[in-house]
Amino acid sequence: MTDFFRTRWRGEAPLDRLFWRDMLLVGTILSILSSALALILLGLKLPLWLVLVVHFLPVPYNIFLTIAVWRTVEKGGGLKAQLMMLGAALWLIATVVA
Repeated sequence: MTDFFRTRWRGEAPLDRLFWRDMLLVGTILSILSSALALILLGLKLPLWLVLVVHFLPVPYNIFLTIAVWRTVEKGGGLKAQLMMLGAALWLIATVVA
């Protein structure tokens, strides 16, 4: 598990895998699941602080993935990589706001 985080933090993971699978697929699924669970908790009239904690639980992981994409792009470069960097920033904004 630590190898997963280490390779991404160091920019050693393949950019396509990091962007498409780790960030867009897995990160989005985690964000959707936490939002759905937060809505269920809200419907059960649980405390608002708990609902908010559950809703924002994936944010640190999403920030990590976005920074990992940026660090990987810095090592490679190119137009495609720059677009992925922009996409990662927009994705992070969307997952935090939604």
